[in-house]
Amino acid sequence: MLMVCIGASFTALIMPNLVRNDKGQISIGEVSTMDIHAPYSLSYSSKILTDQRRNEAEKNIPPVYLPADPTISRNQIGKLLAILNYINIIRKDSFATTEQKLEDIAAINEVSLSPETAQMILELSDESWQAVQFEALSVLEQVMRETITPADLSNARNRINILISYSLSQEQAEIISDLVSDLVKANSMYSQAQTESARKEARDSVEAVTQSFIAGETIVSRGQIITPLIWEALEQYDLITPADNRETIFSSAVISAVFGVLIPLYLRQKNTRILNTRIGVIVLGFLFVLFLGVARFIVPERVVLPYIFPIAAFGMTVAGLYGLEISFILTLALSISAAFQLPFSMDLTIYYLLPSLIGILILGNGRRISSFIAAGLTIGAAGSAIILAYRIPDQVTDWIGIATLVGASFVNGVASASGALILRYIFAVFLRVLTPFQLLELSRPDHPLLQLLLRSAPGTYQHSLQVANLAERAAEEIGADALLTRVGALFHDVGKANNPNAFIENQLPGQENPHDSLDPFTSAEWILQHVSDGVQIAKKYRIPPRIQDFIKEHHGTLLARYQYSKALGLVNNDYSKVDEQLFRYPGPIPQSRETALIMFADGCEARARAELPQTEEHLKRLVREQIQFYRDEGQLDHTDFTFRDLQLVEQSFVATLKSTLHMRLIYPKIQTKTRKNLLGDKIKSKEPTSVISSSGIDNEEI
Repeated sequence: MLMVCIGASFTALIMPNLVRNDKGQISIGEVSTMDIHAPYSLSYSSKILTDQRRNEAEKNIPPVYLPADPTISRNQIGKLLAILNYINIIRKDSFATTEQKLEDIAAINEVSLSPETAQMILELSDESWQAVQFEALSVLEQVMRETITPADLSNARNRINILISYSLSQEQAEIISDLVSDLVKANSMYSQAQTESARKEARDSVEAVTQSFIAGETIVSRGQIITPLIWEALEQYDLITPADNRETIFSSAVISAVFGVLIPLYLRQKNTRILNTRIGVIVLGFLFVLFLGVARFIVPERVVLPYIFPIAAFGMTVAGLYGLEISFILTLALSISAAFQLPFSMDLTIYYLLPSLIGILILGNGRRISSFIAAGLTIGAAGSAIILAYRIPDQVTDWIGIATLVGASFVNGVASASGALILRYIFAVFLRVLTPFQLLELSRPDHPLLQLLLRSAPGTYQHSLQVANLAERAAEEIGADALLTRVGALFHDVGKANNPNAFIENQLPGQENPHDSLDPFTSAEWILQHVSDGVQIAKKYRIPPRIQDFIKEHHGTLLARYQYSKALGLVNNDYSKVDEQLFRYPGPIPQSRETALIMFADGCEARARAELPQTEEHLKRLVREQIQFYRDEGQLDHTDFTFRDLQLVEQSFVATLKSTLHMRLIYPKIQTKTRKNLLGDKIKSKEPTSVISSSGIDNEEI
C-alpha cells in the first residue's frame, strides 16, 4: 500500500510536465525558430551575469605569499659556509692530485660548479680565495634579505652579478656567481588559504547583477542563437521545457522518496486506530494523491488560480478524521509537493502551508458551523497577509494584481472550509468515524434510544450520566476524544433496557432482588446478556459501529466475580467443577483509550456508590485499586496508555467523585401555623432519616 501511494504521488508530480506540450522545446546553442517576448515585467538576479563579474574579480586577485622567512636565509648561508669550508679542505690537501681535487669539488651537491670554475678555485691564491669567500657570503646575504617568491627567483639570481664588488677580478666574480646562484632560494612561500580567502572576499564583494525585462520586450529573436544568458531568462519566465525530462523525473522521484520515508516513519509513532485498518490507510492515501494531482494540473501556468485552490481543505479534513498532528505533517508534505518546481514555489509553499495550519487550529474539533466559518475567514486573512508580505516588496505586481490575489485568498478560505465540511462527512462514512455533528446529535437527551433507556431503566440512565461525566473529564485530561467518550458512555449500558430489574440500580427500595432466587449460572447469564442485548438494540436504532464498540468493550473479558464466587461456594471452591467461561464477558478487551476510560469509569462509579468512601484517601485508594485491577487482568493490552495518562485519569476520577459523592445536609421539618393550629389542632412531624443507602459490590453483579 505504501509503494502504491508513493508511486501515485510521483505520477501526480511528473504527469503535468509530461502532458503539457504548449511550451517550446529548445536548448542552448540552437537557433530560435520564433520571437519570444516577456509575458510580464520581471526583474531577477542573473546567476550568469553575477558569476561572470565574480570570476573577473577573482582573477584580478594575485597570489598571496607569506612574509620572508629568515630561517630559510640562514639555512642557505649555513650551506654556503659548509661548502666553502669543504673547498678549503680540498685546497689544503697536499696528498691529493689535481684530478682528485677536481673530482671532490664536482661531488658537491648543493651547487653545480663547472670544471673550469673548479680549476679556477684551485688556482687562486690564498689571498684571492679569501676575498672570494668573504664576497660570496656578503652577496648571498644581500640577496636573501629581500623577499623572494618563486616567481621572483630568476630576477633575484640575475642581481648577483650587480652585487659583486667591482674590485674583484672577472675570474673571482664568475666563481662567486657560480657559488651563490644555486643557493638563492625563495624565502616567501605561497599561501593557498590566504589566496583563496582574498579571492572569496573579492567574489563576495560583488553584488548580484539584476536582469530586467518589461512586458512585451523581446527576449530572443527568430534566428538568434540561444545563449546561456537567454536560456536563463526563458527559465525565469518558465517559457521553456527541456526536451530531456530526466531531470524533472529524477527530482520528482527524490521528493517523492523523501516524503515516502518521512511520512511512514512519523505514522509509525502514532498508534492511531484508523491507521491500523486498511480502509483508513487507503482513504488517507487517496485524499493526499487527489489533492496533489488536481493541484499539479490546475496550478502551473496560471496567475490567480493557484491562490484559489483550497489545499487547506485537505488539512482540515485529515485533522477531523485522523487527528491534529497527522494533519500537520501531511499538510506540510502536500504544500511542498503542490508548489514543487513552479515559479514562486517558495511563496506558494508558505501561502499553502501557514494558512492551512492556522485553519486547522482554528477549526479544532469542528463541532459547530461557526467554527468552519471562522476557519475559512482566518485562512483568507492569513493568506492575504502572506500575499502582502511577499508581493509588495517585489515591485513587480501592481496594486490591482495584489487586490486580485487578496480576493482570491478569501475565496480560498471559503472553499477550504466548505470542502472540509463536505469531505469530513463523506469520508467519515468509509472510515466509520463519527463527526462532531453526529456525536452531538447522538448525545441529545431526546434521542429515541436514550429515551427508551430513561423510561425502561431510569437507574441505568442516571448511572450512564455519571459514567459520562467521569470519563469525559478524564478524556480531556489525557487528550483523548472527550465528545466521543461521553457519547459512548451514554450508550454503553443500553442492553439493560431489555431486563432492567436484573440490575440493582433499577430496583426500587424494598423490592425483592431476583438474583436472590436464582442459581449463580442463571444470574451470570442475565448479567452478561446486557452486552449482546446492547449490541442488538444499537443496531436496531442504527447506532454507529464506533459507539457499539463501547457496548462490547466496556467490560472487556472480565469475570462476573460475584456470581463466579457464589458458584465456587456451591462446590466447595473446586475450580475444576465450574466453567470460568460461563461467567466471563464476551469482550473484546478495550481497543482504544476512549473505551478503556468507560471501563474505568463504570467500575469506579459502581464501587464508589457501593462503598461510599468517607475520606479522600479512601476514595483515592478505591480508584487506584480499580485501575490496577484492570491492568493486572490484561484489559489494557491494546491501548496506548502511558503511566502519566493513568495518573491523570486517577486524579480526574477522584476530583469528580468527590464532587458527586459528598454528603448533603438533611433539613429538619419546620412546624408552621395553619388554620388547624389556630383551632388547637396539633401537627405531629416525624424525624427525617438518611436517604443514602447501598448494598453489594458491583451494580451489575447483584
